[in-house]
Amino acid sequence: MSTENTLNAQARERVGKGASRELRRNKLVPAVIYGDNKDPLPIALDAKEMTLRLHSGGFMITVFNIEVSGESHRVLAKDYQLDPIKDTIQHIDFFRITKGATLVVEIPVHFTNEEESRGISRGGVLNIVRHTIEVECRASAIPEYIEADLTGLDIGDSLNISSISLPDGVKPTIDDRDFTIATIAAPAVLGEDTSDEETPEVEIIGEEGDESDEENGDNKN
Repeated sequence: MSTENTLNAQARERVGKGASRELRRNKLVPAVIYGDNKDPLPIALDAKEMTLRLHSGGFMITVFNIEVSGESHRVLAKDYQLDPIKDTIQHIDFFRITKGATLVVEIPVHFTNEEESRGISRGGVLNIVRHTIEVECRASAIPEYIEADLTGLDIGDSLNISSISLPDGVKPTIDDRDFTIATIAAPAVLGEDTSDEETPEVEIIGEEGDESDEENGDNKN
């Protein structure tokens, strides 16, 4: 299950584009906490720490306790924006969650036991249909990932959600069909053998320059 982490933040007195640019120049990331029928709370977080958190994995399914002016806010990251050129964090949206709350989150799928898949061992290709699965679960029980076991799958076989063992209290939001997670596809044909095909005959006609040289040679003789 995902773990809870503590972040220290400072309240923002000013909001807007100008104020946000100033924060970024001071190595801070503007953010806002909203939800739970409370007023939005603009905050600023350390840019270096948030970059490390973001790239360490599981950022969107980690419950954070954000400390602001002596008050703790239990939140989940709902969205973030990156600079399209520098790839630096520009803004983060956090959503307040209460104890025992049920959330809808996207959980990454980890595929295991590829070596036990007969289809892959025969040259088949793992075709991933869903890299994540949207599930409903308690905030205190968000899984870090969902394991998809490929054991025994052959070329042409599909791995559906009904074959996935989900943790207790975790259920997919799509409940009206047995949707596909991945398939084992036949290996792609790299090229066709054309060695048995007839090669068309090509008649080579001399260029005008060749003909004139031949004529000149005859004249010399």
